[in-house]
Amino acid sequence: MLLGLRTAIYPAPDLNAAKLWYSRLLDQAPYFDQPFYVGFAVGGFELGLLPDGQPGTAGAQPLWGVENIESAYARLLDLGAAPLEPIAEVGEGIKVAAVRDPFGNRLGIIENPQFDPRSVR
Repeated sequence: MLLGLRTAIYPAPDLNAAKLWYSRLLDQAPYFDQPFYVGFAVGGFELGLLPDGQPGTAGAQPLWGVENIESAYARLLDLGAAPLEPIAEVGEGIKVAAVRDPFGNRLGIIENPQFDPRSVR
């Protein structure tokens, strides 16, 4: 029934500010940019920004893959994110962490040496 992660949507009451921040974070412009939704292509998946909704750190908690979690976490903080969950080794070489983006959302990251991109459908 479920085919895997396709999209992670973040509430963005200030859509323009969120679009600029995520464009800097991702080093790219959105591929879909409308007043009702902004979408970025990220490694075959989508990071979406929705102007209607309440930012928060509870609820669904997607984790975005990174090659080096220490440098990714530091870059997020340099871009103005706030620490939420420090880098933690969770076993078998897998490390996770999370920040609060400037808009109040939880943004999780994961370094997973066991992730096989060929298994993504």
